[in-house]
Amino acid sequence: MSDPSALPRLVAQHAEACPFDPPQELARLRAHEPVTPMTYSDGHDGWLVTDHALVREVLADNRFSHRVELTHYPLPGGGVSEERRPAAPGAFTAMDPPEHTHYRHLLTGQFTVRRMRQWTRRIEEITAEHLDAMERHGPPVDLVEAYSGPIPGLVICELLGVPTGDRARFVEGMSIVMRMDVSPEERAAAFMTMQDYMRDLVRTKRATPTDDVLGGLVADSDLSDDELAVIGSILTGAGFDTTANMIATGTYALLSHPDQLAALRAEPGLINNAVEELLRYLSIIPGTVRAALEDVEIGGRLIKAGQSVTVSVPAANRDPKRFPDPDTLDLRRPTAGHVAFGHGIHQCLGQQLARVEMQVAIPALFDRFPTLRLAVPPEEIPMRDDMLIYGVHSLPVAWDLS
Repeated sequence: MSDPSALPRLVAQHAEACPFDPPQELARLRAHEPVTPMTYSDGHDGWLVTDHALVREVLADNRFSHRVELTHYPLPGGGVSEERRPAAPGAFTAMDPPEHTHYRHLLTGQFTVRRMRQWTRRIEEITAEHLDAMERHGPPVDLVEAYSGPIPGLVICELLGVPTGDRARFVEGMSIVMRMDVSPEERAAAFMTMQDYMRDLVRTKRATPTDDVLGGLVADSDLSDDELAVIGSILTGAGFDTTANMIATGTYALLSHPDQLAALRAEPGLINNAVEELLRYLSIIPGTVRAALEDVEIGGRLIKAGQSVTVSVPAANRDPKRFPDPDTLDLRRPTAGHVAFGHGIHQCLGQQLARVEMQVAIPALFDRFPTLRLAVPPEEIPMRDDMLIYGVHSLPVAWDLS
């Protein structure tokens, strides 16, 4: 049996030997104790689930709630305040049906696969502009600053109709929201600052309609300014940091696996499956939490009503019962069933946009700079161990000048 009080930090840790691997302790738990008692940072007695099939079972079961006032967060500094208030109107990611269903239905019309694919040309243009800037600058450059960060930032700003000159405000706000070493109050204050800006933007769009996601919601729904401000803030956060880290950390992973990079360059049509494998292999989201609405048996363990259950995304995506030889990066691997975007009704709304951005940005980078390489030793790459979304703080790269 594991020490329940020692497990919360394990959720966001990575192996010391390899920055892409989750801790070996997660593999041991998955094999011997896939539903494990865990004492949360606020003293709550809950559970940790590490088995792939059981993770999907929890995420698909409507007896487990995603309501923020019912769930406890495992990491220190990441929990809700003592008041444990229900989610604000519009915060659909922290709601259950029917409220969640109402908001999700409105948003689905703005995030169709067809509409996201229509963005491919614009993403290609934004990508080319940043590759041109990198080429003019010359090596070395920080890929996070020059490439992986700006591309998703510009895309989400254009998607929502946010003036690009205001993007720095969102980056600053999200850096606070995503840190694990800030209090819930500090995180809430940063989020409120973002909402205040979004509220002003919504009012502008009511006066002057625009053809973008936020403008579409203003025109096609009866949502209030406050609801739209919350939705805009959520979409901004979800659409920026995760994709930026997948592009940067995916590049780092490919540079660290030259055989896989060579396979991708030799077979460009492999990119779609390569993106799915990078999502599975890296699993930059540590997990998500649900609260039992009634007594539920999962994996032979009784989860009591009111208890929180944390599901480990990295552990599930490295489960050998679902993905043979899971600790190997294999761009040709069948990847169906990975939970990098979650599972069930709360599966990531913007997953198609994230896929398109990765499918464009990663191969374009290596096409432009065939000799791309790390500019510092791997052990000097600063990993984001202090952030809710894992990745690299910076990625210095260089290439040969032609």
